[in-house]
Amino acid sequence: MKAILVTIFCLFAPLAWAGGETPSNPDAEVYFVNLSDGDTVTSPVTVVFGLRGMGVAPAGTEKENTGHHHLLIDRPPLGQGEDGADELAYGLPADDNHLHFGGGQTEVTLELAPGTHTLQLVLGDAGHVPHATPIVSEVITITVE
Repeated sequence: MKAILVTIFCLFAPLAWAGGETPSNPDAEVYFVNLSDGDTVTSPVTVVFGLRGMGVAPAGTEKENTGHHHLLIDRPPLGQGEDGADELAYGLPADDNHLHFGGGQTEVTLELAPGTHTLQLVLGDAGHVPHATPIVSEVITITVE
């Protein structure tokens, strides 16, 4: 029985991390330029998005090796949580925890309440869907004084 479960996991685990249909550069990386895990900041907080190995283009632009930024705030890492599989395959929702930068923006200034907050960057394709191999940052935790 254990061997069967291991086999099933090995077959389907890669699918759990698959994104949409748009290919990405396997060497691409998205990251926070001006924030690090554990930083203490004051509100408003400016968040600068970094990207290596791909280009930024507005939502709706279907050009190879491009995408636009999404910022996940105070929610489980991409692909986890209640809607994790759906957001990987069908796209990211737009709400207070999922900010879209479909105009090709590379930074934002946010009013965040005092306390601890988690942030993660996700690159989305023309239709706000993570790429076939998702380009995501590490989740960082910041404290707002």
